[in-house]
Amino acid sequence: MHSILSSSSKSMFYIVVIIPKCYDLLKNIIYMRLLLMLFVSTSLFAQTTVLPKDSNLKVAYFASGCFWCVEAIYESVPGVKEAISGYAGSPAKNPTYRTIKSTGHAETVAVYYNPKEITYTDLVNVYYASQDPTTYGQNPDFGKNYRSVIFYNTTEEQKIATQRFNEIDKVYNGKAVTAIQKIDRFYPAEDYHQDFEKNNPYNSYIRAVSIPRLERFKAKYFKK
Repeated sequence: MHSILSSSSKSMFYIVVIIPKCYDLLKNIIYMRLLLMLFVSTSLFAQTTVLPKDSNLKVAYFASGCFWCVEAIYESVPGVKEAISGYAGSPAKNPTYRTIKSTGHAETVAVYYNPKEITYTDLVNVYYASQDPTTYGQNPDFGKNYRSVIFYNTTEEQKIATQRFNEIDKVYNGKAVTAIQKIDRFYPAEDYHQDFEKNNPYNSYIRAVSIPRLERFKAKYFKK
């Protein structure tokens, strides 16, 4: 009889004490995980990049495949002080990485440069030295979000970009596809996109695509 009562008491103890404590602990774990997921999600998709305000700098805009690649290329060029990944080429407002497939924005890089150290013509030459101008995007990224565009600010920039395009187009027998259009508005991309190659050197895409593209550009552009 004593053993039966002891067994029953133990069962009641687990039911009354242990199970509720385990349930409360489980609720706390789930709650903390949800908070962590919310924090990571908010941080990951935050857009807090501040554009340079140095009056000595000018800005030019280029789209040429993945902006991680383009950003790294321009930041390797003397005279370029900052390159910021973002979106341009569509009237839709406030694009994000998750919405550009529907808005039609192109992945674009804003290149802040000192005109006393490097010219706009030089930047256009960097652009063509770092890509295949006959493809609608750059391998392995193709499609409207990766299309090649030179966005100009002024008629002088338009003239320079158009003249260089015509020269490139002749070299490629009329197969160049670079669009040249006036910049409307540039939206900085989410924070995690900024300096992505620099901050993620072991990322599989960076190792397989971005770094090789940067090295090909350097070998071609800086050999002169």
